[in-house]
Amino acid sequence: MKIPITVTYIDIHTHKPEMQTGELTILNVSLSEAGKVLSLSENRLFSLGIHPWNADNIFENDTEQLKLWVASKWVRLVGECGLDKLAKAGYDIQLHYFKKQIELSEQFQKPLIVHCVGYYNELFDLRMQLKPAQKWIIHGFRGKPQLAEQALKAGCDLSFGEHFNAESVEITPTDRLYVETDESSLPIAEIYHRIAQIKGCEADQLTAGAKLLNC
Repeated sequence: MKIPITVTYIDIHTHKPEMQTGELTILNVSLSEAGKVLSLSENRLFSLGIHPWNADNIFENDTEQLKLWVASKWVRLVGECGLDKLAKAGYDIQLHYFKKQIELSEQFQKPLIVHCVGYYNELFDLRMQLKPAQKWIIHGFRGKPQLAEQALKAGCDLSFGEHFNAESVEITPTDRLYVETDESSLPIAEIYHRIAQIKGCEADQLTAGAKLLNC
């Protein structure tokens, strides 16, 4: 899918189905939603994966179905997936399904949208160990600049939403910086302008999302 030249704002991760004029969104859907949503898709892009909160309700055959859906041209990112200390599922089971999705990301050459809470060291070690070819984008990043530096050094890119640490935004290179709404009701345009102000540039110069989607 070629993105129209009129699109200004790329929302790399959202749970809101509606879109506004001048924006393009990556709608995140779960396994339970995927069958219906993808079959109805017309010029809409998605991310699809197994969230760590759901890792204890997944069976191995679910990953086979996930593989079939990830192959769809409408699915542009794998995830959100990752590791979360607050999830009910234990670390080992979370890691198991995270690795499965890393494999799909590599197999289908689609970036990974990463959810991480409390397991950043493990996440960075895993990336440096596996050396994946595909981008890993940590979504909803709110961490301090020290953590942002670690993430960038480990090869992860960062996506910022409504709530962010301004110093972390400041040190993130624009070609590794993405913008999202996630579950926020704030328009993506406003988040772009807030971040652009910190970066000392115009909103339309934040082009990492557009390049990721081959605009």
